[in-house]
Amino acid sequence: MRTLCLDIGGTGIKALILGQGGEPASERLRVPTPKPATPAAVLDAIAGLVAPLGVFERVAVGFPGVVIAGTIRSAPNLGPGWTGFDLAAALAERLGQPVRVANDAGVQGLGVIEGSGTEVVLTLGTGMGFGLYVDGIYVPNIEMAHHPYNGELTYEQLVSDRALHEVGAAAWEERVQAVVAQLRPILNWRRLYLGGGNARLLDAGRFAADVALVDNAAGLMGGWKLWADRP
Repeated sequence: MRTLCLDIGGTGIKALILGQGGEPASERLRVPTPKPATPAAVLDAIAGLVAPLGVFERVAVGFPGVVIAGTIRSAPNLGPGWTGFDLAAALAERLGQPVRVANDAGVQGLGVIEGSGTEVVLTLGTGMGFGLYVDGIYVPNIEMAHHPYNGELTYEQLVSDRALHEVGAAAWEERVQAVVAQLRPILNWRRLYLGGGNARLLDAGRFAADVALVDNAAGLMGGWKLWADRP
């Protein structure tokens, strides 16, 4: 049973096939996210991206927004036309295999969490993704990124890729530190994981022992666990 894992982001779409045990079974490919990133344009980009990867029997998708039962409820960093779009059904028809879709940060967390206690994932890329897990169970669609941080900016506006380029890497890292400090007494995690494309710019030594930096490839590796059914 081979799983095609897709990670749809604001700047890029990535694809990888994982084998029966969750091990990589293909090369990892990436294409730029279309502009504008409408559903039709994204589906076309995915079809072209996965064509050379080979055979797969199921599909797991990480999507940058709220997803309920495979249908998109929000996509703040993509183009128009996503609200109410049944991405799981559309991709299943396009690719000919069953599809599961979840929030991209949620899927990334499935690839890194240890499955014990309260664990939190923050992804730092085009925007800010958030995932919460309790004893390995994902609590879906908590959009912490759009919660006000200080009455003026949201968390996402504070640490987005746009903010990084506006204030520079050093000041941006201070902002990430402030977000972690703000969320710590609210969520009381056992472990916090910082991922996403911009996490590579952070200095792991500046964070407490309960914070770990994780590779952005987890956004694809977690797709295999999206198919791990629970009672």
